[in-house]
Amino acid sequence: MNIKLVFGFLISCMSFINLNAQGLLPEKWKFKTGDNVEWAKPSFNDNDWKEIAAGSAWENQSYDGYDGYAWYRTSVFISSKLKEDAKKYGGLILRLGRIDDADITYLNGELLGKTGGFPPYFASAHSTLREYPISVDKVLWNQPNVIAVRVYDGGGQGGMCTKPVELTVKSIADNFTIAPAFKEQNHVLLGASDIIIPLSIKNNLATTFKGKVTINVISDFKEPISTQIIETEIGKKAEKKISFPIKNLKPGFYKVTVRFEGKLLSKESDFSFAYEPEKVVSAVDAQPDFLNYWERAKKELEAVEPQYKVIKKDSLCTKGHTIFLVEMRSLGNVLVRGWLSIPTKAGKYPAILRVQGYSSTTTAQDLNYGDDFVSFGLNIRGHGNSKDDVNPGFPGYLQNFVKDKELYIYRGAYMDCVRAIDFLCSRAEVDTSRIVVEGGSQGGALTFATAALDNKRIKFCVPQIPFLSDFLYYFKVAIWPGNEFVNLVEKDKKATWENVFYTLSYIDIKNLAPMIKAPMLMCSGLLDDVCPPHINFAAYNNVKSKKEYVVFPNLGHAVSDDFNQFKMDWIRKNLGMK
Repeated sequence: MNIKLVFGFLISCMSFINLNAQGLLPEKWKFKTGDNVEWAKPSFNDNDWKEIAAGSAWENQSYDGYDGYAWYRTSVFISSKLKEDAKKYGGLILRLGRIDDADITYLNGELLGKTGGFPPYFASAHSTLREYPISVDKVLWNQPNVIAVRVYDGGGQGGMCTKPVELTVKSIADNFTIAPAFKEQNHVLLGASDIIIPLSIKNNLATTFKGKVTINVISDFKEPISTQIIETEIGKKAEKKISFPIKNLKPGFYKVTVRFEGKLLSKESDFSFAYEPEKVVSAVDAQPDFLNYWERAKKELEAVEPQYKVIKKDSLCTKGHTIFLVEMRSLGNVLVRGWLSIPTKAGKYPAILRVQGYSSTTTAQDLNYGDDFVSFGLNIRGHGNSKDDVNPGFPGYLQNFVKDKELYIYRGAYMDCVRAIDFLCSRAEVDTSRIVVEGGSQGGALTFATAALDNKRIKFCVPQIPFLSDFLYYFKVAIWPGNEFVNLVEKDKKATWENVFYTLSYIDIKNLAPMIKAPMLMCSGLLDDVCPPHINFAAYNNVKSKKEYVVFPNLGHAVSDDFNQFKMDWIRKNLGMK
C-alpha cells in the first residue's frame, strides 16, 4: 500500500472532521427585538424573524440606537461522526465572542450558560468572551439542535458583537488550563515589594506534556516588568505548581501572560493582579480656581427654579411601590427627568439616588432597592428621557463644549445630580438624614461628584468602576474615548490638548475626591479596559473619609451580582437598618 496515499487520506479525514467542527454555525442567525421566554423553545416557529450576522453589533445591522432585550436563534445539525472525538476530549464548546451586555444561552430549550445580569439586577459583562461547554449527552446527534440566546443591552452597542462565534469539539488545549494560584482571592497583593506569582497548570488528559513555560509581566502603562522561561513536564491527569519571583515591584496594576509551548500543545492564558493599590499616587492637579468654579455652579443652580412635576404612572406601579415620572429644571434651566419609587406603606424612608452609566437610560425598572427605600433614578442631561434641551448624542457627548469650561456638559450634568438631591429633600417621605448615592461607570463618576459637591446631604456613597478620572493617564492606555478626543483635536485647531486637559481637570473626580465626607464603598475590576482600576484608585486614594473597596480579579467593565447584594447589605448596615 502507498504510505503517502494513506497519510494523505488520513489528513483529508482529519481536515473533514475539523471543518465540520469549526463550520457548524451559520454566519447569520434569526433575530428579533423584545423578550419572550417561549423563544427559547426548540418548537417555536421563527420563520418570520429577520436575519443578522452574529459577531457584529446589531447597531451595525439596521438596529441603530436600540437598547433593551433581543433574541438570537439558529438550528445546527451535528453529525455523529464528531461523537467519538467529543467523548475523547470532553464534549463540545459553544463560543459566542463578546456579548453586550448580558446573555442567557439555551441549547434545545435547556439552560446552557449565563453571563452578566438582567434587570432588575443588571450587570454588564460586555468584555467577557462567552465559552459554554456542551456535554456529549446534551447533543442531539444526527438531528437539528436549536441554540437560542437571550440578550439584554443596557446602552451603546448591543448583541453578539465580536468573533469567534463557533461550535467546536473540545481540543487538547481545552483540556489544559493555566491559572494563577494566589492565596489572595482578589489578586490584591500587600506587603513586601519582592513578590511571588504562583501558577497552577492542570492537564486533564492521559498524556504527558513536556515544554517550556514563558511568563511575561507588564504594568498598566504597558511597561515591561519581567520575562522568565522554565522547562517543565506536566504528567498525565496531573496538576503542577510553578512560582515566579519578581523583585522591587512598585504599587500598581499588572497584566501577566503565561504561555506553555510543547510539541503536542500550545496554550496561553492571561490574568491581572494589583500590588498595594492604595499606594498608587495620582496627585490632585486642580486649577487654582477649582473650588470657586464649583461654588459658582452651585449658586447658579440655586437661582434656577426647579419647577418639580411629579406624575404618577399607574401602569408601572406595583403592590409595594408607587412609581412617578419626575420633571425638573437644572443648571441653565435645562429640563431633566427621572423616576421616583415610593413604598406604598406610609412612613419616612432613607433614599437612594441612582445615577447612570454613559449613554444608558434609567428606567423605573432599575429602581430595585426593596420596600424600605425611596429611590430616584436620574437621567442626566443628554441621556434617556432628558434630551429635550441638551442632546449632543454619542459619540459627541464627552466633547460637548470641551473648549469652554463654563459650558462643558459635565458641569451641567454634575449639577443635575445636585438638583436630584434637592428634589429628594423636598419629599415628605424622605428621611433627609439618610441619603445614599450610587452608580456604575459614568454613574461611578457621578457618585463621586455628587458626594463631593453635596457633601453635607450625602451620607453614604457607592461608586462602582468609576469613569472620568485621571485623564492624563487615561488617554495613554484607553483606546476609547481617547480616539474621540484625537479626532476633535485633529479637526479643530482651537481644541488643543492643553485646552482639553485644562477643562477636564475641573470635572476629574480625583480632584473632587478630597471634598467627600461620606463613607465610601467602591468596587473595581482588574480586567477593566474601559475604566481601568488605576483611574478608579486614582480618585479613591484622594478620598479622606472612611472608605473601603472590593476588587474583582476576573471582571472587566462590569459589576457582579455578588457585589450588588454586598452593596445593599453594606448600605443597610451603615444606615442602621435590619
